[in-house]
Amino acid sequence: MSRLSIVIAPEPVLKRSAEPIDRVDDEVRRLMDDMLETMRSANGIGLAAPQVGDLRRIIVVDVSLPEDEPRPYRMANPELVWRSDETSTGEEGCLSLPDHYADVKRPARVRVRYRDEDDQTQELEADGILARCIQHEMDHLEGILFVDHISATRRDMILRKLSKTKKQQASAAE
Repeated sequence: MSRLSIVIAPEPVLKRSAEPIDRVDDEVRRLMDDMLETMRSANGIGLAAPQVGDLRRIIVVDVSLPEDEPRPYRMANPELVWRSDETSTGEEGCLSLPDHYADVKRPARVRVRYRDEDDQTQELEADGILARCIQHEMDHLEGILFVDHISATRRDMILRKLSKTKKQQASAAE
């Protein structure tokens, strides 16, 4: 396994829709494992392939606590097949928008259908932080960031700060 570079907003790849995959093969499994390693090394709980510059419909999620046994989900071509009418608002952050957080309203429970690492169709009903994380990562597959769920003023402020930080880092590297 190897760590991948996480794409930081604003980058065009984060606003593009990802393409479905035909099947989960060894190369896709390797990407899933690399994404999990990358996510964990960045202290994240979810990561979508576009966040590492890959425009395939792949996400990984593990909301287990550090002291607990890991419970990773590797999902290819995930699709929400059901959402609860009940909603929940909670703070979200993103590895592609470091150090920025906002409250986002989402369905409280979801059912997702996906292909697992063995290329088998699975369905998972999730609530709480797992439901929130799955929805957040699936948004990435459509080119949607969590800041797209908040006010335009706040979103623009966050993206300007990130852009300024990237420019400063690029100047310092020269």
